[in-house]
Amino acid sequence: MKRSEINKAIVNAKKMMEEYLWVLPQWGYWSKAEYLDQPITSKYLKEHQMGWDVTDFGKGLFKQQGITLFCIRNGIQGNTQDKPYAEKLLFMQEGQEIPYHSHKVKLEDIINRGGGDLAIEFVKVDEELKEKDEKINILVDGFEVEVLPHEPLILKRGQSVTVERNIYHKFYAAKGTGMVMAGEVSQVNDDNNDNYFLEPVGRFTKIEEDEEPVHPLWNEI
Repeated sequence: MKRSEINKAIVNAKKMMEEYLWVLPQWGYWSKAEYLDQPITSKYLKEHQMGWDVTDFGKGLFKQQGITLFCIRNGIQGNTQDKPYAEKLLFMQEGQEIPYHSHKVKLEDIINRGGGDLAIEFVKVDEELKEKDEKINILVDGFEVEVLPHEPLILKRGQSVTVERNIYHKFYAAKGTGMVMAGEVSQVNDDNNDNYFLEPVGRFTKIEEDEEPVHPLWNEI
C-alpha cells in the first residue's frame, strides 16, 4: 500500500469517530516525532500491539480486501501478570472484506458501533481445512441464532455477536449501507501469532512511502 492510502484510511476513520463522539487516548493522535519523544510509552504500546493498524492483507487491493483498526487496550498473550482483555475499533468501507480467519486463543465479541450494517459470515472446517456442511450456533447479544455456512448475519448498530474460538469468520460492510465502525471486545489479542486464515494472506502490508505518515502504525513504533 502507498502511505498516502494508509493516511487517507486513518483520516476517514477519525472523521467517523468524530461523528459518533469517540475519542482516542492521547497517543492515538501522536505524530512519529511525538512517539520518538516518548520512548517508554512507545515501547509499551508496541509490546502490547496498541495503536493504528491498516492492512490490505498483502493483496494490494485495499478497497476490496482491507481494514483500518485501532487497538485501544491489550495485554500480552501468555503473560498472566498483564491484563487479560483487549479492545479495538474496526473501520470498513463499503466493499471492503476481511477474509476468513479464526483464533485459537482469543474469544471475542464483534459489535456494530456506528454507520451501516455489519455483515459476518461463518464456516467450520476439519483438520484438513475442508469446509463442513453443518449449521453453526452463535450468540447475538445473548440470543442463540442458527446460521448456515456462508450465510450473512446482519448486525444493526448496537448489536453484537460472540465469535467462538476456531470458527472461521469474515466480515464486511453490507452492500448499500455505507461505512461501518465496529468494535471488538475480547481476550488478549496477538496479531503476530493468533490469526489463522483460510487463504494465504499477509497480516501486515508492505508500505510504499509516497508521503509522511499522519500517524505511525503500531508495528512501526
